[in-house]
Amino acid sequence: MKLVIAEKPSVAISIAKVIGANSKKDGYYEGNGYKVSWCVGHLIQMANPDAYDEKYAKWNMDDLPIIPRKYKYEVSKATKKQFAILKKLMNDKAVDTVVNAADAGREGEAIFRLVYHQAGCKKKMEHLWISSMEDSAIKEGFDKLKDGKDYDNLFESAQARAIADWLVGMNISRLYSCLYKQNYSVGRVQTPTLSMIVGRDDEIANFKKEKYYIVELSMNDFTLSTERIDSLEVAEQLKNLIEGRIEITDVIQKEKITKPDLPFDLTTLQRECNKFFGFSAKQTLDYAQSLYEKKLITYPRTDSRYLTEDMITSTVNNMLGKNDFDTERIKVIFNSSKVTDHHAIIPTVSSLNEDVSKLPESEAKVYRLIAGKLHAGVGYSLIENTTKIVAEFDGFEFTSTGKVMKEEGFTKYLKEYKSKKKEEAVLPDVNVGDVLEIKEKEIKEKYTQPPKHFTEDTLLKAMEIAGNDSLDKDVEVERKGLGTPATRAGIIENLLYKGFIERDKKNLIATPKGKSLIGIVADNFKSAEMTAQWEIQLSEIAQGKSSKKEFLEAIESEINKAVATYSK
Repeated sequence: MKLVIAEKPSVAISIAKVIGANSKKDGYYEGNGYKVSWCVGHLIQMANPDAYDEKYAKWNMDDLPIIPRKYKYEVSKATKKQFAILKKLMNDKAVDTVVNAADAGREGEAIFRLVYHQAGCKKKMEHLWISSMEDSAIKEGFDKLKDGKDYDNLFESAQARAIADWLVGMNISRLYSCLYKQNYSVGRVQTPTLSMIVGRDDEIANFKKEKYYIVELSMNDFTLSTERIDSLEVAEQLKNLIEGRIEITDVIQKEKITKPDLPFDLTTLQRECNKFFGFSAKQTLDYAQSLYEKKLITYPRTDSRYLTEDMITSTVNNMLGKNDFDTERIKVIFNSSKVTDHHAIIPTVSSLNEDVSKLPESEAKVYRLIAGKLHAGVGYSLIENTTKIVAEFDGFEFTSTGKVMKEEGFTKYLKEYKSKKKEEAVLPDVNVGDVLEIKEKEIKEKYTQPPKHFTEDTLLKAMEIAGNDSLDKDVEVERKGLGTPATRAGIIENLLYKGFIERDKKNLIATPKGKSLIGIVADNFKSAEMTAQWEIQLSEIAQGKSSKKEFLEAIESEINKAVATYSK
């Protein structure tokens, strides 16, 4: 008999129905040679320092650093009952194989494996690795169960991440809290993210606006303008020198081709949902997870924006057949070499028969955006004709730009999300040498603008690319930046919860508490570059290219240095 362990009860129910485990028991389902149970989030957690020694219950500088030789784990108090059920099922003599059916990723692997080890289970381990909760995907997954040992490196990476977070959190938080007599929380990813927000806020606070001028000439049906002129005297002199007419010296016409964007990974979905709907990153993840569990979209916690080549026939026949699509884009998007754990987020085939209007409006918005993005992704390019009219006078260049859409291409699938930016003007048909009458001359006063505060959209992008400048451009890495697509929403929410940042409408602003923390933390613990490098190493551990031991030794070394700096 096989014991199947899912991450959530709702997922366990879906799996149980498909494989015929229809008899409900206390904490699990049974039938057809299977028992199906579930975790409830992280049942097992890393023990606090006082589990190693009672003295660690009090925060004391002299006790630092805290670096255990062997790490201890404990059952979460809130989930003891479910763990007891799982432990009993795992040690049931009728069970010969345990199937990991937690979310197919680093955190899902950690949730399952920690329960498996804490229960003292030694039985054969298999892995259900799927990207959709559709019945057909579950059936196929059970027909092709993987050997659990194939994911040992993924668990090594998950453990390395958890231990690194524990080491930084328990040591560096205590270090600065003891030093400054205030409760501070330092996180391996959280603090560099906070540092970016504080840095941006400082740029805005220290920004000194500069006044400048442009000279604007109005014709019958368009306007010519200079670039920035710093001197009012120069601008006035130019305006006075120009008489009632000006000659066109150049007309530059180009065809601008914009290719479609790729389908969504989680970070891009969160960014666009924030931009279009005002959803937080966590809200978007919650809505997407709900859609996944309702079998309407594929697995959302993905960092890939490509689909595998074996999906071409099903996707084209079922989802794209009724709409125009560009066969060249099919070759770009369906690229198995670009997919690691999971492919891009797209609607499931079964969702096409569902009435999306019955969904909560928030989920329906996310679903429609995902569907529109897929159709747009395989659409034709947007083609626009752009025109730049140039007139020169006394060494100054006056210009006007405009464009006309020639072919709407992929944009027809995303019309409801069109930017509210001011449309560029359609310019008149003029030629080089034409002399145009000036109807009005005007000097306009302008000011340089400060950078904008981070929104969740722009912060997610900044987290995604953080540290990239320090990487060798010739080296391809699977993950870059701060955190992963699956963890970035939680990092932002944690900063809000701990009072380090606050929301001001769409903007994310550092609080005095957040600024204070960044002012005292050593550079390496708030460095986006170092944390991004650590994230790359975690990815390499998952691929078997790097060592958990070396990764953790490097972090222990940084902690030792930080503590030594303040030692007597």
